[in-house]
Amino acid sequence: MEFWTENFVMNNVGREFVAGGFGGTAGIISSYPMDTIRVMQQQSGNASAISIFRNLLAKEGPTALYRGMAAPLASVGFQNAMIFQSYTVFTRMCSLSTSSNGPPSLANVALGGLGAGALQSLLISPVELIKIRLQLQKNIGPLSENKKSAPMNLAKNIWKNEGLCGIYRGFGITVLRDAPALALYFGTYEYTREKLHPGCRESCQESVSTMFIAGGLAGIASWLFNYPTDVIKTRLQAQTSSSLKYKGILDCTLKIIKEEGSIVLWRGLGATLVRAFVMNSAIFPAYQVALRCLDNN
Repeated sequence: MEFWTENFVMNNVGREFVAGGFGGTAGIISSYPMDTIRVMQQQSGNASAISIFRNLLAKEGPTALYRGMAAPLASVGFQNAMIFQSYTVFTRMCSLSTSSNGPPSLANVALGGLGAGALQSLLISPVELIKIRLQLQKNIGPLSENKKSAPMNLAKNIWKNEGLCGIYRGFGITVLRDAPALALYFGTYEYTREKLHPGCRESCQESVSTMFIAGGLAGIASWLFNYPTDVIKTRLQAQTSSSLKYKGILDCTLKIIKEEGSIVLWRGLGATLVRAFVMNSAIFPAYQVALRCLDNN
């Protein structure tokens, strides 16, 4: 059976989850320091990514760049597997009306990504809230006794003090960010890989370098389109019930533009695009190679 038919039409859940775990883990480990700088730059004044990086290393050491990684890393296998699996399911549903045995159209790919983005927001919203709170904490030394349990302790405190609404603070803006982001993400990847290696969407015989470049460009495209939404999300999720500054998405947008100018919506974009390329150029090769190894076995 052809590779595309076996992995898309047959929709094997077990292999998708395992391969998705490999891809997501590779992406987070390779790009997490740049994500920390992105969050700190979005929340800070006019500090550049370079100055934040130097200051963080000087005061807290290199381990500070990985602060809060336990939360997203713990869920990355399931999350990334869910993204790719749900993308496959939604794209398959959108393609039911076509009689072609080939790969889905780019329109159906985008619709599949849209559905996957909306669904994965249910999982990623609480994880990113905890990650952002941890990344913005200060003076957590590398030898801190509570360092390993910090994500769980923080989650318990949020649940105790703020309840379900606190855990899912910023859920709406997460959906608005992730649904269109994944539509553009998968659409760009499929389009780029076909341009770099004509016919590969049918045969799935492209090289790792093609996956690397297409994945990196897909990450850049999705972040360029949705970056202002991510800045607003960071501001909303960084606040607690005792320090509420913004009433909602619109209020947050208007206030930060009034107080800091519209340029604030693009603060940290440079570090984010570098991270996006690094992360997604690791995700797709790791995912595809793992999936093919499982198929060969």
